Amino acid sequence: MKEEVEDLEIYKKKIIPGKEIEILIKIGELPSRTPVHIPIFINKSQKPGPTLLLLGGLHGDEINGVEIIRRIKEDNLHIPNNGTIITIPVLNIFGFNNFSREVPDGKDVNRSFPGTKSGSLASRMAYNLMKEILPHVDFGIDFHTGGASRTNYPQIRCDMKDPMNRQMALAFNAPFTLQSSTIKKSLRSESSKMGKNIIVFEGGESLRYDEFVIKTAVDGYRRFIGKMGLVEEFEIVDEEPSIIIDKTRWVRASGAGLFRPYVYSGKQIEKGELLGEINGPYGHFKIKIVSPIDGFVIGLNNNPVVNPGDALLHLGVV
Repeated sequence: MKEEVEDLEIYKKKIIPGKEIEILIKIGELPSRTPVHIPIFINKSQKPGPTLLLLGGLHGDEINGVEIIRRIKEDNLHIPNNGTIITIPVLNIFGFNNFSREVPDGKDVNRSFPGTKSGSLASRMAYNLMKEILPHVDFGIDFHTGGASRTNYPQIRCDMKDPMNRQMALAFNAPFTLQSSTIKKSLRSESSKMGKNIIVFEGGESLRYDEFVIKTAVDGYRRFIGKMGLVEEFEIVDEEPSIIIDKTRWVRASGAGLFRPYVYSGKQIEKGELLGEINGPYGHFKIKIVSPIDGFVIGLNNNPVVNPGDALLHLGVV
């Protein structure tokens, strides 16, 4: 932990200890010339400590992450006793306003890092985060959900071979913790090159609130800020240890039709267990889906209409 409170300046604005600072960053404009801003909230304690980044809405349709951060703010859990917490509830403001994962030009912000100052909208968002925010951060949590009608059971994803990542993941203590290598041009990948540790929370489905996921994430965040030294530790009763997932495997549709799952997200399953069926819409056939491994259901496709090769279930192996 830092021994003294250091001066902090973000976007040329001096951050005053003990006071919440809101900064509106112009990231672009609509074709109508209406400016688009990203709100950033900064809370700096009068005591020294680490700097934590909370990020939501990197994909604009992943609403659970936005709600998780909103509840964190509502409960004043974004105000540290030690150090600093930088909160960005919605990064991809374009996607958020258009119910879309991407920005209007179709680019994925989380495949656009480190970005450029004069590039595409996605590239500019990435550039601003890398240039103005991440240099001040020690570590962070990036909140996501499943996409394309797929739900994820609450889980932390990070490269567990990194000692700090492991410490952060175990402090959060989600139901599952997945060993996950970084992806090229992603926030995690580029942050790690700067020596910044970012873990990803995944839970629920895009464009849907999931109360269990939201509560699980807020509880995990409470544990995290206590164990990582930003606040006094909260009392935890009967806490179950996170299940560490070393490998994952997708079960895909072998034919087209209507998928009917027989298991639920989070369930422990055995090799050979019946996971569901694909039925013909006119009743002409039935394809049984059985588990190829022992493990857990960590992700589930909620869209009944499937094509050959579509992802049906995401299985995790301990």
